[in-house]
Amino acid sequence: MRVYFDNAATTPLDANVAKAMYDVMTGYYGNPSSIHQEGRQARTLIEKARKTIAGLLNAAPGEIFFTSGGTESDNTALQCSVRDLGVKTIITSKIEHHAVLHTAELCHEKFGTEIKYVKLLPNGHIDLDNLENLLSQSPDGKTLVSLMHANNEIGNITDIDRVGALCAQHGAYFHSDTVQTIGHFPVDARKAGVHFLSASAHKFNGPKGIGFIYINSSVKVKPLIHGGSQERNMRGGTENIYGITGLAKAMEIACNEMEAQREHISGIKNYMIERLEENIPGISFNGDYNGDSNYTVLNVNFPPGEAAEMMLFSLDIEGIAASGGSACSSGSSVGSHVIKELGATPGATQVRFSFGKYNTKEEVDFTVDKLREILKLAVGV
Repeated sequence: MRVYFDNAATTPLDANVAKAMYDVMTGYYGNPSSIHQEGRQARTLIEKARKTIAGLLNAAPGEIFFTSGGTESDNTALQCSVRDLGVKTIITSKIEHHAVLHTAELCHEKFGTEIKYVKLLPNGHIDLDNLENLLSQSPDGKTLVSLMHANNEIGNITDIDRVGALCAQHGAYFHSDTVQTIGHFPVDARKAGVHFLSASAHKFNGPKGIGFIYINSSVKVKPLIHGGSQERNMRGGTENIYGITGLAKAMEIACNEMEAQREHISGIKNYMIERLEENIPGISFNGDYNGDSNYTVLNVNFPPGEAAEMMLFSLDIEGIAASGGSACSSGSSVGSHVIKELGATPGATQVRFSFGKYNTKEEVDFTVDKLREILKLAVGV
């Protein structure tokens, strides 16, 4: 038996999405920039997908630009804001995805952009009072706030509607990485007041290597990737038409099934919390796990011990896929920057279990039983 509890890293491809992509792969081969019939057919698919996504976000089709995924979208938002909009200060947090943190550092090195980090509350939430204070110190039109909707490691949800209102009040631009929430939570670009929004299809049962950036029509920036005139002169390169089709189909399915899947996945997460507390002495959880949190993510502290140090390896051997944090940092030896900022329990091992629509309570039972076996070996029971 294999159990997949790493849905925050990537999700299995929905069968209906795979079919939609296969139909495009085998039936549409024209270059969407060509003016002949085959090209026009491909172009129609792209614009249909753009319109679908825009409708689900309460955006205009012309505000949706297809990218390779969340990382490219984050890079575009930050670098183009500094280069083209005159942004002098980036306000972010130290628990953002590295696609934001490293890009902010690049902007500092390349353009001299000042980086300010908003304080965190003890439970890992953004201190919005501190954000307002930082905004009050920044000149209008020269500041970009970049805060993710849901943290990918601990699941904490940020009230982006309130952040957007604060940015509007102080004349700042606002970017939100919504990679972990699109398809799982309602996101209204107009209501949130975002200028930039990032998303990636493989986080909601779509294909890898495709995503989009929402750029509010009031914002005028130049391309980050240069080449042809694709994406209305915003991103050079022939469009990935089957990826774009899969993205739109996956987002449509996810949004249509959102309430049912939220109930199902929340049940899995809550059941996991219950079973872990009943079976693993000394266990604890990171972030606001039972409050304003993403129902797909549970970050667990296991008590110090030899077995805990080898936890991820042992789980994999037993047929369970989980993560120590962001999959993008799996090759890193320095540990999670998110947990470090929260103040890690000395010697504890963190494991992120993240859930999707295909998971079951039987898989939770299997996982907890295997955890008991792994930890018993450590104490010789």
